[in-house]
Amino acid sequence: MADTATTTTTPTNSQKLAAEIVGTFVLVFFGVGTAMATGGEVITTGLAFGLTVLVMAYAVGRISGGHFNPAVTVGAAVGGRLAWAQTGLYVGGQLMGGLLGGLVLWVIWQGFPGFSSDGNFGQNSFGADGSGLEWWAAFAVETVTTMIFLLVILSVTDERNEHPALAPLAIGLSLAMIHFTTISLTGTSVNPARSIASAVFAGGDALMQLWLFILAPLLGGALAGVVYATLFGRVGEPVPGSGLIFGRPVPAAAVPGYGAPDAYQQQWNQEYESGYQPGQPVQPGQAWPPQQPQYPPGEPPQQPAQQPSPPPAYPPTQAPAPPQQWPEGDDKGHTQVRPPG
Repeated sequence: MADTATTTTTPTNSQKLAAEIVGTFVLVFFGVGTAMATGGEVITTGLAFGLTVLVMAYAVGRISGGHFNPAVTVGAAVGGRLAWAQTGLYVGGQLMGGLLGGLVLWVIWQGFPGFSSDGNFGQNSFGADGSGLEWWAAFAVETVTTMIFLLVILSVTDERNEHPALAPLAIGLSLAMIHFTTISLTGTSVNPARSIASAVFAGGDALMQLWLFILAPLLGGALAGVVYATLFGRVGEPVPGSGLIFGRPVPAAAVPGYGAPDAYQQQWNQEYESGYQPGQPVQPGQAWPPQQPQYPPGEPPQQPAQQPSPPPAYPPTQAPAPPQQWPEGDDKGHTQVRPPG
């Protein structure tokens, strides 16, 4: 039976962009759509947002990490998990996906006679336009809950986590929990892309208050990136070009400990940046990739020349024995073995 070679390819930037667009589209379509359909019913809306993140993280998390949220992307970059040069790609995809999801919802809801999206599009709010909560309290709610959300994400996607397959489940459940608590306070943002997608179609006061639901989640995400690394440390060096220091060199040491992480963890920790490929065992302290001898382009490696074996050595006073001569004629009295012939 012939062996089947398995190859692993690194997701391209266009694939990561597509994954973030699709994931954020689905999040807005089901999450905001459920809020619109149920009038913001707490349990149903909270589960819709949480389950959508859970499902889409399992679906496309291996490609982009499944952020679907600019605050998550900023927290990952501050925490050393994502290069700053990639944040624009991620955030751009999230905004496109969110607006596309809002547009599809707006078109569908036109099927209801007399529907108007003004102030009726699952938007976030505070003060007199919402629950009556003061702006500073709403800012605190969004900052703290986003920070908690990011701490959960950074924890379950840590390379030291021995159960990476459960990471999307924990992330989705934590988002549902946050919605259970804060829907009645701010409508729950913790995600600027979700808030922008609603405010653009709700218009009016939703657009006026949008600043809070952009700044507070971004601040909460950034704080989580700093707090997690400070409290719990990290394995190895941050991803080059991430964190609060730019232009980090590529780390020479591979991640020790628990074996090769799965593809979801790899996207969250950008293993491919240092040449790591899934399924390759790496020992603690071993440099990756292993150093191989270099040869000129197009020239095959040369095999070492074979040295001739030296002639056998004899003691100085002993010469090699002459070949045995068989006596002529009868061998009676000499040997019981007759010569050939």
